[in-house]
Amino acid sequence: VLKEGLRHMCLLRIFDDRMLTMQRQGKLSFYMKSLGEEAVAIAQGMALRPDDILFPSYRQPGLQFVRGRDIVDMICHCITNVKDNVKGRQMPVHYSWKEGNFVSISSPVGTQFPQAVGCAMASAYKGEDNVSISWVGDGTAAEGDFHYALNFASVYKAPVLLNVVNNQWAISTHKNISSGGATFAARGIAYDVPSIRVDGNDFLALYSVTSWGAERARKGGGPTFIEVFTYRGEAHSTSDDPTRYRPKDEWKSWPLGDPIERLKAHLIGLGAWSEKEQSKLEKELDTLVIKSYKEAEKHGTLSEGPWASEDTLFEDVYKKPPRHLRKQRQEFGF
Repeated sequence: VLKEGLRHMCLLRIFDDRMLTMQRQGKLSFYMKSLGEEAVAIAQGMALRPDDILFPSYRQPGLQFVRGRDIVDMICHCITNVKDNVKGRQMPVHYSWKEGNFVSISSPVGTQFPQAVGCAMASAYKGEDNVSISWVGDGTAAEGDFHYALNFASVYKAPVLLNVVNNQWAISTHKNISSGGATFAARGIAYDVPSIRVDGNDFLALYSVTSWGAERARKGGGPTFIEVFTYRGEAHSTSDDPTRYRPKDEWKSWPLGDPIERLKAHLIGLGAWSEKEQSKLEKELDTLVIKSYKEAEKHGTLSEGPWASEDTLFEDVYKKPPRHLRKQRQEFGF
């Protein structure tokens, strides 16, 4: 599990670095990195079952690596070419993957929290033992959806894990300004939901807490609220300049360190890994990402296409399109 986790985290970081380079070259319109938060998606994703339903934010793309999604498909979505499975209807990095039980990422923050609770309630009603899990950032803890979700989860004892990823920054607003309390975990206690604060840069701690919460939910114990304490190492997105509101090298001074370096050091300490193996792994993964990007561009580029055809505008909403949409489609000549 530890070696697999290290591989997934390294892949996520290398993937992020390459995609950011592509965005800066004008080959992607937008991108968001997960630097410093790789352990969140990877450790928690690995602690779950494939039939557990994921309601992520834009900072957990690594869940898809854990569940085996084709990297080419992910890049096609970011490029928004003809093979984009959401047909250009979402911003890059707002992935959707039904086959992996990965629910579409939403730009309005917090919407996934009550959705996860509702999905968990439905699973319990049907007598299934899968769980739902969701993530939001610390800034989203100020949204109504955050509180609605905690309340409903508590009242109905929903088999759900609700995570607030406290990465210290809500874009440019530090959590000390946006929150009146010392911890976000304390908010779950107010709703009578078992709550825990965990080191988000510790792979083993995240894996353990998530395994415990999921098992507890499967046995009818109800929801668990987790504050994942970590640090956003990069800009909020490619539209953000973090040097305007924090020191450029602040992440390097983060006392909880780099999640990848910590897991690597742990494996080396166990005698199960080496710096030579690490270097070989990183080269292998970089080659994989470059090869995957070239393959994805065969299905279209941002500047030249091909893209999803215009007539797909009318697809995937209604099973049987209503009369007014059939009329509009005819007017467009589709």
